[in-house]
Amino acid sequence: MDFRLTDDQRALRAGMRDLLAARFDRDALRAAVERPGLDRGLWQALGKAGFFALRLPEGEGGVGLGLPEAVLVFEEAGRALLPGPLVATHLAAGTVEGAAAGETVVTRVDGPLVSWLAEADHVQGDASNARPLRSVDPLTPLHRIPATRTAHVPEAVLLSAAQQLGSAARSTELAVQHARQREQFGQPVGAFQAVKHLCADLLVRTEVARAAVYAAAVTADPVEIAGAKLLADEAAVRGARDCLQVHGGMGFTWEADVHLHLKRAWVRAEQWQSADQAAEALAAAL
Repeated sequence: MDFRLTDDQRALRAGMRDLLAARFDRDALRAAVERPGLDRGLWQALGKAGFFALRLPEGEGGVGLGLPEAVLVFEEAGRALLPGPLVATHLAAGTVEGAAAGETVVTRVDGPLVSWLAEADHVQGDASNARPLRSVDPLTPLHRIPATRTAHVPEAVLLSAAQQLGSAARSTELAVQHARQREQFGQPVGAFQAVKHLCADLLVRTEVARAAVYAAAVTADPVEIAGAKLLADEAAVRGARDCLQVHGGMGFTWEADVHLHLKRAWVRAEQWQSADQAAEALAAAL
């Protein structure tokens, strides 16, 4: 089995990265932090680009691609810290009117945390007892729903893992970039062994998670998806923390982007399938 990306898949990933660079660059990210809320114009642009309809058959107005391609575009969304209930709206394409085109924002109740409840046009699941919850991530408004137990959708878990993978990859890039540019004692901090080790660990965790996420996208096996989510969560959370260490005190300031990756990784690690739930799924399959 060949796990290498095809030319079409690489072009799809590059196209999504270009779209996000044009519509949600760093300035847009910082503006979203200062003025939280869902950008409906951006949401509709994603719909026009086929983000939500990617896996719908062409006969139903979709793009007609598969889960591996969806993973690639969600990885780019995670890399850019794109906000909004992306997974829920993607899953609703074809079943909720307007979701595929980005005209309807859909959120989904899956466990005790539900995101973007107030902004959603359509809610899947019972959110009648939802209470606002202060979110550590300024770009992800949350509500808590008590005593909620739902069956996890494997595709949702995998797409969440893909977002974590993208965030981990971006944290690695930020750490290496800073290590090359920041100087202490007349040389880049990346020349010091301790910083080299942090950057190497960042890369290894990211690439291990990438292999697991890409493989699970091909097999679509729920157990392999649980393992991929577990590895991607670790790569995103630990990667952002190590990136903070590379940045030193600067990393903890509001002006830096790395703390946003850490906060998003914390939130996403508790959504769709938490580490404990993924570990239980893996243990049950042994």
